[in-house]
Amino acid sequence: MFRLRRLLGPLAVGIAAITMLAACGSSSKSSTGGSSGGGSSTTLRLGYFPNVTHAPAIIGVVNGSFAQALGPNVKLSLKTFNSGSEATTAILAGALDASFVGPNPAINAYQKTGGDVRIVSGTASGGAYFVVKPSINSAADLKGKKIATPQLGNTQDVALRTWLNNNGLHVTKSGGDVTILPEDNAVTLTAFEQGSIDGAWVPEPWATRLVTEGGGKVLVEESTLWPQGKFTTTVLLVTKSFLDAHRDVVQKLVGALYDSIDEIKTNPAQARQQTSDGIKNVTGKALKPSIIDASFQHITFTLDPIAPSLQTSADNAKALGFLKSSDLGNIFDLSIVNQVLQAHGQAQVQP
Repeated sequence: MFRLRRLLGPLAVGIAAITMLAACGSSSKSSTGGSSGGGSSTTLRLGYFPNVTHAPAIIGVVNGSFAQALGPNVKLSLKTFNSGSEATTAILAGALDASFVGPNPAINAYQKTGGDVRIVSGTASGGAYFVVKPSINSAADLKGKKIATPQLGNTQDVALRTWLNNNGLHVTKSGGDVTILPEDNAVTLTAFEQGSIDGAWVPEPWATRLVTEGGGKVLVEESTLWPQGKFTTTVLLVTKSFLDAHRDVVQKLVGALYDSIDEIKTNPAQARQQTSDGIKNVTGKALKPSIIDASFQHITFTLDPIAPSLQTSADNAKALGFLKSSDLGNIFDLSIVNQVLQAHGQAQVQP
C-alpha cells in the first residue's frame, strides 16, 4: 500500500447555453431586503463538482441537508461542473448564485466580475499530487516530457508550472522545457495508462487512481510545499448581489456545510458512502471504496479558506501571466462563516 499525504482554460460550457440557463433559473429577489422569510421565496442556483475535494457539498446534496437547512421558501437549483472555468463562466453569465470552486477560479471570477463575488467559506484543504511514471525521480527527469493538468491556468496547472520553474526548468503560460497538456481528468487517467503522458498534477480522487490504476508514483505531495502543509483546495464562492440580498440564505448554506464536515469527522463511513453515491449520480460511474477511502485520508475538510495560500496562488498566477494583478481586494467575506463557527464554539477564521 502507498500513502499520498482545477483561472482560465478551454471553456467547456458555451456562453449561449449558460445564458439560456440563466434565463431559465434566475433568482427571485426577496421582498424583505436580505431575508427570505415572511412568505417570500427565492432560488439559490448552486454549483459543485463530482470530485472528492467537494465531498461536503456532495454530502449536503445527497442526504438532503442543504435543502432542509434552506427551508421551504428557498428552491435549491443544482448544477454540476467538471472544471472551475465552467463554473466561473456560469457566474459571469449570471447563471449561478454560488459555487464550490478551486482558489484560482475564484480569483479569476473576482477579477472578471470587477469584484462582484465573495469567498464566504472554505471547504477543503490538500488532496493534490504530482503523479509520474516510476522512471521519473526528479525535476531534471521531466525535461521534454508531457505532463497533464486539469485545465489551463487552474489551481493545479499553476501549481505545476510554479514548481517546475522553482526546480530548474523553464515553463511559461505557452510553452517551455515541459509540454503541459490541460485536459479532463478522466482523459488524463486513460492517457497515463496508455503511456502517452508521463505524469499529471491532479486533485483527488484522480491522484490515487493514477497510482492504483495507472501504476504511477507520487513525485510531489503538494502539502509539503506550503507552510504547515495547509493550502486551500475548495472554497464556497457567492455573488455579492446574492449575498447582499439573501445573507440569511447564505448563512443557512454555510451552516449546512458545517454539518457536512462534522459528519465526515463523526461518521466517516456514512460520509464516504454518500460521497461515492453523489459522484455516481453525476458521472454514472462508481468509484471503488478503496479510492474513496484513500482520497479522504489525503484531504482536510474545513470551513477555513486558508487565506494566505489564496494570496500565494494569486501571486504565482500573476508571475506566470495568467493574471494582470494579484490584488485580491475584498474577495473575502468571512462574517457568516465566523458566526457559524462561533455558534458551535469553534475558533474563528481570518481573512
